[in-house]
Amino acid sequence: MSSLGITKCGSTEFRWGERTYVMGIINVSPDSFSGDGLAGPIVALEQARRFVISGADILDIGGESTRPNAAPVSVDEEIKRVVPAIEKIAAEVPVPVSVDTYKSEVAKRALGAGASMLNDQWGLKRDPKLADLAAENGVPIILMSNQRDKGGYDSGIQRDTAYYSDLIAEVLGSLRGSLKLAKERGVPEENIIIDPGIGFGKTWRQELELIRRLDELKALGRPILVGPSRKSFIGMVLDLPAEQRLEGTAAAVAISIAKGADMVRVHDVPPMVRICRMSDAIVRWA
Repeated sequence: MSSLGITKCGSTEFRWGERTYVMGIINVSPDSFSGDGLAGPIVALEQARRFVISGADILDIGGESTRPNAAPVSVDEEIKRVVPAIEKIAAEVPVPVSVDTYKSEVAKRALGAGASMLNDQWGLKRDPKLADLAAENGVPIILMSNQRDKGGYDSGIQRDTAYYSDLIAEVLGSLRGSLKLAKERGVPEENIIIDPGIGFGKTWRQELELIRRLDELKALGRPILVGPSRKSFIGMVLDLPAEQRLEGTAAAVAISIAKGADMVRVHDVPPMVRICRMSDAIVRWA
């Protein structure tokens, strides 16, 4: 086991360094960028069961699209989408459930419905009370570095040139700030996971750079989650729509693992579980 230790999530233990963990994406928003939005808790439960059978270690439920320029969703609407799905899934599948939200009101209801991890795409920048909820409930929290408030390719500004003079320094600085805030509000270090934020305010070339230099984030001393699945940088390289980015996602996942990723967040669970197992055999087996 690595020096990152163990993160407890519900009845599951993530023993960092032993293998790569797979987070299956379940979108209950109708306008998901990848076209995989699901309508209703029954359909979400069916997908959750398929993902678990295929080897997913945790399921991430989201009710608001993260695609660039998506219309905001009200707290009430987001709760209406995610809570029934979380209730169903948490009661009937054997792996933990994460909620993908940056709103503390939604997160509180999700935890009450059975979620046991918070996934904050804004790294506490939008709503620091998420850290309070994580601390009070003893659940892990994922903190993402999100540069959409500063512009970038996926925020609607079509840039091919570097937006930052030093992207990695920017990402490290952002994550350090989020880590500091989470700890100040009582979140134990072992309950914090970091995410460099692929697809959130960087140019497509910077997405490639993030994966290429992912190992530099190890300086923060926390497990790294990477979410390259079907993202636009793959489309830019391969000139393919979201539904045809499986091989590009596989390459990004495999190289991310070689560069130090501890968990991957993916849409296509069965093939990505196999990619992770093979990558782990090459990278982790002594």
